[in-house]
Amino acid sequence: MRVRATTLPMFVVLIIAVAASAVLLLGQAPAGRGGAPAAGAPQAGRGAAPAAAQGRGAAPAAPAIPRTADGHPDFSGIWQVLDNSIDGNIEPHAASWGVHGGVGVIVDSPDGKIPYKPEAAAKRQANYKIRAQDPVSRCWKPGVPRINYIPFPFQITQASKKIQIDYEFVHSYRTVYIDGSTHLEGIDFFNGDSRAKWDGDTLVVDVTNINDDPTRPTWLDASGNYHSDALHVEERYTFNGPNMITYRARLEDPKVYRQPFTIEVTLYRHMEKNFRLMDYECQEFKDRLIREGKGDHLRIVENN
Repeated sequence: MRVRATTLPMFVVLIIAVAASAVLLLGQAPAGRGGAPAAGAPQAGRGAAPAAAQGRGAAPAAPAIPRTADGHPDFSGIWQVLDNSIDGNIEPHAASWGVHGGVGVIVDSPDGKIPYKPEAAAKRQANYKIRAQDPVSRCWKPGVPRINYIPFPFQITQASKKIQIDYEFVHSYRTVYIDGSTHLEGIDFFNGDSRAKWDGDTLVVDVTNINDDPTRPTWLDASGNYHSDALHVEERYTFNGPNMITYRARLEDPKVYRQPFTIEVTLYRHMEKNFRLMDYECQEFKDRLIREGKGDHLRIVENN
């Protein structure tokens, strides 16, 4: 009987010790695996920032734009405007023969129209009546800025001091100098004389000496919007992602416009396999129409 009386207290002590150990182990269980978080510790979703490795809520990084070895944006590639209404008329306009309707691309005029001087507006209306004589329809060079938004691609090849722009339409080309040189004096070009500089990641091209031969003018579009030999254009090329360029051109011509105005269009990179510039022998096509007795096709818009 004495043995049994002695064993019972020891058994009770053993049970108490095991229970105490269990309580201690449960108190040390890691949070998130059955145990409560430590007092004062922030809980997920209640003021605690998620782990950086999880990437939850973080905005994805924007695709990097291509750059040259000297760190400037590299615009090399084949580009084209996809909105064919722009070449028909840079102002807001309804559709007409051979012209897609469009909302216009002038971004700093309240009504989206060119701020012509009164006498210049009259000439523009006269041009519209003879729009079949659009210089581009006669295979003449389009001039700047129109050459960048006619419905033909062009290729940019970029070096550190010079950019070459080759156009599919009638083998036109431009050389843009980024070497600190100044404009040539007394020499005009159908596509102007282009000198450029960098403004951050934007290429700024100053274009002057634009030819305005009255017998071979360069219009801004197929609706007769025009300029004089005093036209000064400032172009700005800025990447909008790796495969789009926002192209802005500010036009100043004190002989024709009351004030400068700006157009803005989007240039898209051609990504098709083996895409390249092709030959477009415009003069040959026009001569063939005339030889085949279809010359009137070039004048059909006069009566529309």
